[in-house]
Amino acid sequence: MNDSIPLFPLRTVLFPGGPLPLRVFEPRYLDMISRCMKNDSEFGVVMIREGAEVGDVQVADIGTRARITDWYQGSDGILGVTAVGTVRFALQTVDKQADGLYVGTVEDLMAEPVVQLPPEYEAMANLLKAVIEDLGKLYDPLPKHYEDAAWVAARFAEILPMELDQKQTCLQIDDPIERLEYVRPLLRALRQERPQ
Repeated sequence: MNDSIPLFPLRTVLFPGGPLPLRVFEPRYLDMISRCMKNDSEFGVVMIREGAEVGDVQVADIGTRARITDWYQGSDGILGVTAVGTVRFALQTVDKQADGLYVGTVEDLMAEPVVQLPPEYEAMANLLKAVIEDLGKLYDPLPKHYEDAAWVAARFAEILPMELDQKQTCLQIDDPIERLEYVRPLLRALRQERPQ
């Protein structure tokens, strides 16, 4: 089923089940956040392929719906929002409204099946547990699923310092084990670079 939702183009990739902290100050996005909170509705996060967050943009074809879970007014007057990714979608059309807000017609992609984490990836899950404990506040309120291959792969994809295009590739991979295979060599390379 196609659905029309407001879009928040960003230089980041949001994964289902992952947190998204935002600082919102542009009127178009303040209005969008206000409407989403009032209607308990979601907005779409799409990676910017070309352009800047404050101007015209070209965006990726696959994004993730986001639901606002918390907000606060910063001492600088800027609205702080925490959202969580819910479902991936394929972007069908994009229109820019008069106020500069992008609205997209999207088709939700099937939720990934829960796949039991194969034994050969248990060390990755244990490392992820330690990393998430270190990250603290952002991940504290989120449910943890260290036994789920899709959840573990998505968390590594969002946490690892990868190029945005690599993160987008991870989002577009439909198979959780394939995504784990994609991030594993990146994780190994990162661990070899760090001094022991």
